[in-house]
Amino acid sequence: MKIHDISRPIRAGIPVWPGDTDFDFQFVAKIAEGSSVNVGQIKMSVHTGAHIDAPLHFDDAGADAASVPLEKYVGPCVVADVRPSDRGILPEHLPEGLGETARAAGRLLLRSYGERPQAFDEHMAHATPELADWLSENGVELLGIDTDSMDAFESKELPAHRRLNHHGIAILEGIDLSEIAPGAYELIALPLRIEGADGSPVRAVLVQRD
Repeated sequence: MKIHDISRPIRAGIPVWPGDTDFDFQFVAKIAEGSSVNVGQIKMSVHTGAHIDAPLHFDDAGADAASVPLEKYVGPCVVADVRPSDRGILPEHLPEGLGETARAAGRLLLRSYGERPQAFDEHMAHATPELADWLSENGVELLGIDTDSMDAFESKELPAHRRLNHHGIAILEGIDLSEIAPGAYELIALPLRIEGADGSPVRAVLVQRD
C-alpha cells in the first residue's frame, strides 16, 4: 500500500482567496521559555489549502461542516487530467470513456495543473453546471479539483457550487495532484467536525494498493 498526500503544506504565505484570512501559526507556550510543553495556536480561513466546502458556504440553510455525510469523503476515486476552455470544465473536456470508470468509483478528482502555481491563480480552471449534471448522470457523489474554487474567480452567483449541491455532490477544493498519475485510488479527505462552519481544511490522501 502506498499513500499519496494530496494536501498542500499549510504554512505562512500559503495563497488564500484575496481578502480572506492569512494563515498564522505561533507558539503560546514554549519549553525553551520554561513551559513544561510546547503549545501552538493557529489563525486561518477554513478554506485554506485542501478543504471541503459545506453547503452552508453558499446557502444559509445548508449543512455545516459538522453535518456533511462523511461517507462521501472516503472511498474509491478516479483521478483524471482535464484541459478546460475559458468557459470552464465541460463534459467534452473530460477524457473519453471516463463516465464508466467514474461511475464505478463514485468520486472524481480533476487535475488541471501540471504544477500548482505558487501564487493565487485568478484564472483558475473551474467546474460548470453542465459538468455537475454529467457527474450526477454518472453516479458521482464527490468532485475534487486542484484549483481553489468550483466557480470562476469573478463569479458571485456560484452556479457550479449550487448545481453540485443540488445533485448532492460533495465539494473538495485546493488539492495538489501535480505528482499523481491518472488512475484509480482510494480517497480519504475527512473534514473536521466544526459546528457552524461553512467549510473545513482536510488532510487529503490517496491510497494506492498493490
